[in-house]
Amino acid sequence: MLIYKTITRLIQYRLCLIHYTELGIEQIFSYTLAKETGVSPEQVRKDFSQFGIRGNKKAGYNVLQLIEQINAILSKNTVQKIILVGMGNIGKALIHYKGFENRNMQIVAAFDIDPAKQGRKYRIPVYPLQKLPQIVRREDISNAIIAVPESTAQQVCDLLTENGIRGILNFAPVILKTSDRIMIKNISLCGELEALSYFTQRTTV
Repeated sequence: MLIYKTITRLIQYRLCLIHYTELGIEQIFSYTLAKETGVSPEQVRKDFSQFGIRGNKKAGYNVLQLIEQINAILSKNTVQKIILVGMGNIGKALIHYKGFENRNMQIVAAFDIDPAKQGRKYRIPVYPLQKLPQIVRREDISNAIIAVPESTAQQVCDLLTENGIRGILNFAPVILKTSDRIMIKNISLCGELEALSYFTQRTTV
């Protein structure tokens, strides 16, 4: 979990660094990056040191070099292929999301049990679940998105992990059970809104 949090912060640092390049900024210091991302300068330096990234006490960090180093850590120099299971409203929205392309990620195939969806024209091919093992092997896929109803999410999770998927982004409203070796990130829009509602109702102006 500790390394996961570090990687999450590296992604935030990268977003800020890209913004700096747009502003024409060539050098930055850890305290500048810390202020932008809401952490301490010590945390920034600690995160970088875990991956052998060193700055200069007088000049700080070169922005472009830092982006390249983080890109290498995150494997952003190659296209990261992803598959999607479930072509409901969430699935359709995801395949049209431009942000994936901007970050060198690509949903290469989708799967759905509905034959009508398999035959329709989308930005990517939609296959029956039976073809999932073949596509995962052919495209060398490690990560998948689950966007199916709660009742079938665990079954889909089992199918994915049995065929070599090691990372899952789960939009289904259910806690998936799987091996500790599999990384699962649950996305609960209602849960996040409920938490926000709890705090806003108790905040005094």
